Amino acid sequence: MAALAGCGRPAPLVVGSKNFTEQLILGEIAARHVERRLQIRVERKLNLGGTILAHQALVSGGIDLYPEYSGTALTAVLKMRPEAGDVEIRVRKEYAERFNVIWMPPLGFNNTFAIVVRRDDPRLQSAKTISDVVRMKHHWRLAVGYEFTQRPDGLSGFLRTYPLELDATPRSMDLGLLYRALEEEEADIVVGNSTDGIINAHHLKVLEDDRGYFPSYKASYAVRREALERFPGLREALEELSGKIDEQTMQRLNYEVDGNKRRPREVADRFLDSLS
Repeated sequence: MAALAGCGRPAPLVVGSKNFTEQLILGEIAARHVERRLQIRVERKLNLGGTILAHQALVSGGIDLYPEYSGTALTAVLKMRPEAGDVEIRVRKEYAERFNVIWMPPLGFNNTFAIVVRRDDPRLQSAKTISDVVRMKHHWRLAVGYEFTQRPDGLSGFLRTYPLELDATPRSMDLGLLYRALEEEEADIVVGNSTDGIINAHHLKVLEDDRGYFPSYKASYAVRREALERFPGLREALEELSGKIDEQTMQRLNYEVDGNKRRPREVADRFLDSLS
């Protein structure tokens, strides 16, 4: 009888995320906000993996929404070049037409790739831009995340735009290990993310992308249209988060997890409490 009763329960909203700290936090923010506002059952499928795995889960109906970045959607998912037109407009149009997915208004921050070095590295103290480092003609040790080696807006194009002299093939590793490699002087330069909380907390330095290689990476929630139709009020609830998270706030939230070792759900709850 209990099993039969369970069959009558409406399916939950399923919130997903990719497999790094910021995504876990943003997934929890969406899940907790919807639970609070709509009083519906929310299932979490966080830490799914990289961009393509999360996107495939979305379009197949395995999840109903997850946080994504405009530049990543454009280049890695849609396989489009970032040069012409507004990135967000193009992504919103293509996602609706190709995948029946609604690209929600931006959350308020741009999480671009960040070229990060140690402030106390005497060779790099005068460097402000990536081109400054290119001109130094040193054999640098470069470390990047695994996905960066495969992305169309990733390593190969980056090195064509900025022909750094390297000591060897760039080392690829888990995103969580990049800054450890930098601080332990196993790497001279790492490709992180601009909202990584550890950058400011550990007094590291981000070099300016002076040749404009990276497109805009504004964070938004990508939501299946069917989910918006199935859950009245979902669109309005998610829109309430738009514009509420700037770069400094996202850095702080990331550091709460990575630096202060708080759980993503606890960090999400505290953030949502601060909005009320």
